[in-house]
Amino acid sequence: MTELLTLGTYTRDKSQGIYTVSLDTQNDTLKDLTLLTEAGNPTYLAKKDHTLISVLTNGDQGGIASWDLENQSCFLINSVMKNGAAPCYVSIDSERQLTYSANYHTGEITVYQLSLAGQLEQVESLTYAGSGPHPNQATSHAHFADLTPDNRLVTCDLGGDTVYTYDVSPEGKLTEVTSFNAPAGSGPRHLAFHPNKTTAYLFGELDSTVTTLNYDVLTGAFSQNQTYSTLPKDFTGESSGAAIQISQDGRFLYLSNRGHNSIVTFEISADDPNTLTPIQWISTEGDGPRDFTLNKTEDYLIVGHQFTNNLTLFKRSKDTGLLTLVQKDFEAPECVCIV
Repeated sequence: MTELLTLGTYTRDKSQGIYTVSLDTQNDTLKDLTLLTEAGNPTYLAKKDHTLISVLTNGDQGGIASWDLENQSCFLINSVMKNGAAPCYVSIDSERQLTYSANYHTGEITVYQLSLAGQLEQVESLTYAGSGPHPNQATSHAHFADLTPDNRLVTCDLGGDTVYTYDVSPEGKLTEVTSFNAPAGSGPRHLAFHPNKTTAYLFGELDSTVTTLNYDVLTGAFSQNQTYSTLPKDFTGESSGAAIQISQDGRFLYLSNRGHNSIVTFEISADDPNTLTPIQWISTEGDGPRDFTLNKTEDYLIVGHQFTNNLTLFKRSKDTGLLTLVQKDFEAPECVCIV
């Protein structure tokens, strides 16, 4: 069996845009790197059916673009651009036909209507004005905008150590419901929900921690439970958090560390999903593991590296959650996103 993965990249050096790669599950290998389309710094991607949404940079302008993937080709539908830096995160709201973006450089959250034909049109935006104690928190840095299990919008301001929850109208207008103050200096980057829909895991980029949160479906409010380091106790170098994934059965949590260049696996307690036990740190066999993904069956975990231009493939045990290296030198230029 072969699964197709799509790669978002920087185009500062070797990369030309958005790529695809095949995962051959019969032979435990990655193969057939293919340039899907040329694009400037398509660093983050979101996919729905045959529509692909990407971050896009064009000269001095940044924004997002919509691509048609019909018939194994990739055609630009349209883009929404403006002067300045591009966003760092995009997501798709299928129920309301919306797209969300988060912009690290401007601290901005933007909402776009996504027509049935794949056309994007901006309908809402807001800009944060926070700060924090870490040197990288002089201003707000929006880094995440995605849906809660009950279809609210949740966002992370890495610069202001704040997580926001919004109600979203059918037209894409945002109404703030509540905000949560993350641990000071943690730099909340990404968030993942447990299948129980009331527990969430918040990855702090700046202090390499994962904080377990309780989510109140009635109010949309988050409350803090426990915080765990994603680094081994004996590690003394510099490192920062990147991507987070949870297995569909809610038993295992995976996070990537840049600097330590590892995937850490936590076992999630069946009795209390706020209780995490680290069971493995494994080298990603590359530098800058900015993103990774589990494949459709969750038998594999694939890591992309920003600085060493390679993908690493791990076999995953569904029973123990542990990873086993099977391939480490598959060339993929400047990869920072895998879908």
